[in-house]
Amino acid sequence: MAMPDSPRPRSELPLVQLLPNLLTIMALCAGLTAIRFAAQGRFGYAVGLTVLAAVLDGLDGRLARLLKQESEIGAELDSLGDFVNFGVAPALTMYFWAFQGWSRAGWIAALIYAVCCVMRLARFNVGQRAATDPAEKADFVGVPSPAGAMLALGPMYLSFTLDHTPALPPGLVAIWLVAVGALMISRMPTPSFKKTTIYTEHARYIVLGFVALVAALLSFPWTTLLALDLAYVAALAVAFRATRKTRT
Repeated sequence: MAMPDSPRPRSELPLVQLLPNLLTIMALCAGLTAIRFAAQGRFGYAVGLTVLAAVLDGLDGRLARLLKQESEIGAELDSLGDFVNFGVAPALTMYFWAFQGWSRAGWIAALIYAVCCVMRLARFNVGQRAATDPAEKADFVGVPSPAGAMLALGPMYLSFTLDHTPALPPGLVAIWLVAVGALMISRMPTPSFKKTTIYTEHARYIVLGFVALVAALLSFPWTTLLALDLAYVAALAVAFRATRKTRT
């Protein structure tokens, strides 16, 4: 008579090990909810949730490395979430905001941006797995998807800074979306702060600067986001110029 199989031993998992994936899921929920608010015309909430998704995206990977809980499923979750949060959500937000009377050409621009985002993520994933692109480890190659999302929403920041007055015609907004998509899939080295170091005695100033930035975002969100976009574009221009000097 066959003996019944003995129950498999149950393993325990520290709850803290789930935190990186929980942050990734929270970011995904923020991106999906941003799409919902954009469809309802509540664009301020949509942008705020996209910014929240970008913040959570910056935290989950660092937390996983800190806890030594990096995993393949976590990497896949992060990549899929990034496409929703920084590809689909900004594309649909800009479509609902800028292209209602210009739907066909506007939809093409939104599609191009979203496809560029997924191509950027696919290239990054392949490069990380193959470990054949050392430039991607020191600097980003092409604009990363969270920064691309913040740039894509730039016309909205400008418009809301000017008291909701339409600042750009739909045609220019469409060109901007396509240009941001092109930057994401470009081979241009872009700034990365992953290995940036500071002197210990300067840490207090970084903390104060961060507090000032959060206060500015809460008090003057559109102006602050627009200023951050302009600063990033200036950094891209400096990086591009430095790259051209190196090649020549």
